[in-house]
Amino acid sequence: MKRNFMYVLVGAIGLTVASCATKNATATKGGDTPAYEVLDLPKVSLKDFKKNSAGAYVLFDGSSLNGWRGYGKDHVPSKWGIDNGTLKFSKAPAGVQNPEGGDLIFAHDFKNFELEFEWKISQGGNSGTFFLAKEIKGQPIYISSPEFQLLDNENHPDAKMGVDGNRKSSSLYDMIPAKPQNAFPAGEWNRAKIVVNKGKVTHYQNDEKVVEYELWTPEWTQLLEASKFSKEKWPLAFELLNNVGGKSKSGVIGFQDHGDDVWLRNITVKEL
Repeated sequence: MKRNFMYVLVGAIGLTVASCATKNATATKGGDTPAYEVLDLPKVSLKDFKKNSAGAYVLFDGSSLNGWRGYGKDHVPSKWGIDNGTLKFSKAPAGVQNPEGGDLIFAHDFKNFELEFEWKISQGGNSGTFFLAKEIKGQPIYISSPEFQLLDNENHPDAKMGVDGNRKSSSLYDMIPAKPQNAFPAGEWNRAKIVVNKGKVTHYQNDEKVVEYELWTPEWTQLLEASKFSKEKWPLAFELLNNVGGKSKSGVIGFQDHGDDVWLRNITVKEL
C-alpha cells in the first residue's frame, strides 16, 4: 500500500516561541570533566496546545508537527514526518533527496509530568525516548538524559547485551531491566508511560509498571557508575546524568534517530 508522507519544517514561523532569542550558556567543570555548552534554543508555550479529556496536553495530534524540532536545531529533520496520522522516523523517506536525520524533541522544558504514547518498531529496530534532557552543543541527547528503550527484543542484538536484559524495551537503558518484559513484537503497537515526580521515575509498558528509580540520590549515582556512563568511562555523561535536568531539574522530551524506522502516536503530557 502506498503511504503518503508529509515532512514539515519547523522554524521561526512554525514554533510559538516562548523566547525568540537563542543564546549559549557555557559551563566549565573542574577536574577530569570536559567543558560543555548548553544551548538555549527557542521553546514553545503549552498554552497553545489542546488538552484531552484527562487533562493532558496533546503534543502530537496526527496532523501537525507544531512544537517539534530537531535536537540542537531550529527545524524538523526530513527523516521525521507524518505517516498516516503517526509520527514516523524513516531511514529512507520516499521522495527526499539527501535526507537529514537526528533526534527529535518537543521544544518545552518539563519538570514533573506523565508522558504517554504508543510506539511500534521495524523488524530489528532500535530507538529510545528521552526526558529532562538538555541540548548540549556537539553532543548526543542521551549524554544528559535517561533513556526509555524502544527495541525489537527478538531481533536486535542490543537485547542480548548489557546486564540482565537492561537494554530491552522500556528498560532504563544500560541500568535497570524492565520486569516483566512484556513488549509486543516488531510491527505491533505498544503503550508506554513515563512518570517523573520530584525525582521519582516510573516506567510503564503495556499498562504494567516495569521500572522504578529515583534521581539525584546515591543509588542513582551507583547505577551510573555501573553503566557505560560511569565517571571513568564517560566523564561528561556522568556529570550531566548525575545532575540530570540541571539546576532547574527540567528538560525536553525527545525521540531517537537510531537509523531504524519507528512509529509514534497519541503523544500526551500531563503536568504534575
